Amino acid sequence: MNILLTGAAGFTGRFFKEAALAAGHHIAVLQANLTDKNAVMQEVAALQPDAVVHLAAISFVGHADEAAFYAVNTVGTCHLLQALAALQVRPAKVLLASSANIYGNCESSPITETQAPAPVNHYAMSKLAMEHMARTYMDRLPIVITRPFNYTGPGQAPNFVIPKLVSHYARRAPVVELGNVQVEREFNDVRMVCDAYLALLAHGQPGEVYNVCSGQPYTLQQVMDTLAELAGHAVEAQVNPAFVRANEVHSLCGNPARLQQLCAAANITLKQPSLREMLQWMLDQAHADRN
Repeated sequence: MNILLTGAAGFTGRFFKEAALAAGHHIAVLQANLTDKNAVMQEVAALQPDAVVHLAAISFVGHADEAAFYAVNTVGTCHLLQALAALQVRPAKVLLASSANIYGNCESSPITETQAPAPVNHYAMSKLAMEHMARTYMDRLPIVITRPFNYTGPGQAPNFVIPKLVSHYARRAPVVELGNVQVEREFNDVRMVCDAYLALLAHGQPGEVYNVCSGQPYTLQQVMDTLAELAGHAVEAQVNPAFVRANEVHSLCGNPARLQQLCAAANITLKQPSLREMLQWMLDQAHADRN
């Protein structure tokens, strides 16, 4: 397929592009700024994509400009969908990356796609608003919405917690400053997420929402213990109040059953490296970058 990809220069975009090319697809990268409606309309019309994977977003929850979440994540997505709906030959599938952050703090875990959203920060709210807005286009476009749970890998920005920890262990730092160390998250591998996106692009049911997750959560202490073992070095964790978020989601773990059923029906096996394998990959890359 000729896949139009937004956010190609971002963390996930780089890995998705590599995975899609390896699978035999052609990638056309959207260059227009999503906040520029006319530029998006013109470029999409020129590209005439077979399918779309929309990854471009402001994704760091602690981003300083709250209005930018909505300008890019919500209104920017609207501009993209308007441009796609205007095509004479519309794409066969449009995959929109939302976020598991829309669930907020849930008493039930693992979380299914039917859980009522309860976002607690502007990032999550902008993604939920994007989902609701996208539903107004589902009569014209075959939209699939994904809700990825936390994932990571080499090249993710150092303001995310796992790359920050890996960097400290790789350079054998004595201390790392963290926010809330009691949070529990899935820490999945970006390669699994990209494989899931390819599977959903081919087999996802238009109008459906899919958790992209493993259902396996870890505490930050478990991550640090694994890194200490792999690196042969202990790092002391100190809580910095500046990094503690007022509206922190304490536990976030998803139910992958809907995605697993789709993959089983299509005879697809998603590769899910273990936490240890993923952290070793990240440590190896961190050491290579330093040398």
